[in-house]
Amino acid sequence: MVENTSCWEIALIQCEIVPGDPKLNRERLEIKMEQAVAATVKPDLMMLPEMWNTGYALSQIQQLADPEGSETRGWISDFARRHGVYIIAGSIAEKWEGRVYNTMMIFDRDGREIGAYSKIHLFRLMEEEKHLAPGEAPVLFELDGIKSGASICYDIRFPELARTLSLNGARALFVPAQWPHPRLHHWRTLLMARAIENQMYVIACNSTGKSGDDSFFGHSLIIDPWGEIVAEGGEDEEIVNGKIDLSLVDQVRERIPVFADRRPHLYEL
Repeated sequence: MVENTSCWEIALIQCEIVPGDPKLNRERLEIKMEQAVAATVKPDLMMLPEMWNTGYALSQIQQLADPEGSETRGWISDFARRHGVYIIAGSIAEKWEGRVYNTMMIFDRDGREIGAYSKIHLFRLMEEEKHLAPGEAPVLFELDGIKSGASICYDIRFPELARTLSLNGARALFVPAQWPHPRLHHWRTLLMARAIENQMYVIACNSTGKSGDDSFFGHSLIIDPWGEIVAEGGEDEEIVNGKIDLSLVDQVRERIPVFADRRPHLYEL
């Protein structure tokens, strides 16, 4: 970890996900993760895309989902511990008591799981609600004492969630996704809006490639609290690197005191 714990080197593992093949996806992802930690500038934190184990093979999801996420948890925990890196483990399909959830897992540099979040808002255009169970609560977690929040893909269309997280101390929002064409403009605009209105970093990792009729365009993003882009990927597989300084959050919030100027008692009709 860099000496200033408010500064993080970040690696976003933007990759193609093969629908219905968890073993192959893990093998391909591990190669890219090893490449990321072997880079000249080693990341403090790496992040994976949404539903990387199964992709959107929803008709087979009951058979493909990781039971209680146990296999994924063991592998990610070991990788984080061996390399001394935080891992926002994207999200996976995990199965609990017959129900499948789209769940993000967060591991610290010692391999301890420090948070898990199941996607609250299910995307009807891809029929998620027919195959997945929704999460029931927002999640905050701490990275070196810095509060951060979790959202998954479609969640960013719901500003209430990001605002709730920021009001409860989040200074960074992590967003794994499989966001498809043709909505690149929506993806970039919504992520920048969440950063600007909540005066926090937004770090989003999208997938590439195809799944049935859907194709995913990458453009993983790191956005600062002013809404400026720190790093952005293209449309192909790549590791998107960027450095953030969390002290900028405090500077922005002091410069434009949005939270102090809120009048929540007037926000209900």
